[in-house]
Amino acid sequence: MMNMTPTYKLNSDEFGALYVKREDMIPYSFGGNKARKAFHFFQDIDKGDYDYVVTYGSSHSNHCRVVANMAAARGKKCIIIGPAEVSDSTYNSEMMKLFGAEIITVPVDQVSRTIDDKLDELRKLGHNPYFILGGGHGNIGTRAYIACYQEIKEFEKANNIFFDYIFFASGTGTTQAGLVCGQLLEGDDRKIIGISIARKNPRGRDVVLDSIREYLGQKEFESAGISEADIQDKTIFLDDYTGDGYGTDSIEIQDVIKKSLVMYGMPLDSTYTGKAFLGMEKYIRQNNIADKNILFIHTGGTPLFFDDLNKFGGKG
Repeated sequence: MMNMTPTYKLNSDEFGALYVKREDMIPYSFGGNKARKAFHFFQDIDKGDYDYVVTYGSSHSNHCRVVANMAAARGKKCIIIGPAEVSDSTYNSEMMKLFGAEIITVPVDQVSRTIDDKLDELRKLGHNPYFILGGGHGNIGTRAYIACYQEIKEFEKANNIFFDYIFFASGTGTTQAGLVCGQLLEGDDRKIIGISIARKNPRGRDVVLDSIREYLGQKEFESAGISEADIQDKTIFLDDYTGDGYGTDSIEIQDVIKKSLVMYGMPLDSTYTGKAFLGMEKYIRQNNIADKNILFIHTGGTPLFFDDLNKFGGKG
């Protein structure tokens, strides 16, 4: 399906052993964690006779961009239902249109009913739609990040290193759920820290916990002996760095985006990775762990970087 994504050490004066895993370099539609998940979803779609792919997400959604791309490549129609509250024009939304996706925007409190109505309508017309939850939520998305955790383990073994901390942007929760499931199944003792990009606790963490329980509740894991206490202990979801919520940025986030591009040649964005990278830096400083082996998983979103570039360009 894909080769292991690049992992390497950043040349940072402040953080001596800070590594990054570049999920944004998955070679499909600008990559990212949503591409990794979408490969797994479309393996499932390819087994059936589905003619529509329906999903949920805003105009900022990397998930919707990738799903629309994969659907178009297969000649399947794609419908994206999104919240009117976050429906500004972005490079992601322009690509969704380029891929021929039908975009329906409604107030966020009408999204669930609109999805149900659209799926019913398609079925009544004789179509066979496949629905993907927003962000690639569900066991298939979780499984994709268990595979990613295995890649991290392979990198550690090959390079004789062990990451004490793993940081990344946590949104709908399946990226974090997959990584934590991987850790629980392996029995590793490290801290996997999801930096929330929007949701607050307890809801944000509860969604991750539900995904972990749902995945590990499958029959094949009955003998693994993983307790609820283990799950609770390993699920660290920080909501200290969400700012004003999903899709919002700040001068502080813009500064970390500029610095990352200048110092590391690495694009971040204000919706996901820039917020998470800034949160990680603050956490490292606050907890005096700059001497630890730390991995940042770059979960993608390169088109969003260009949206940010349009906002602040070469200023500053």
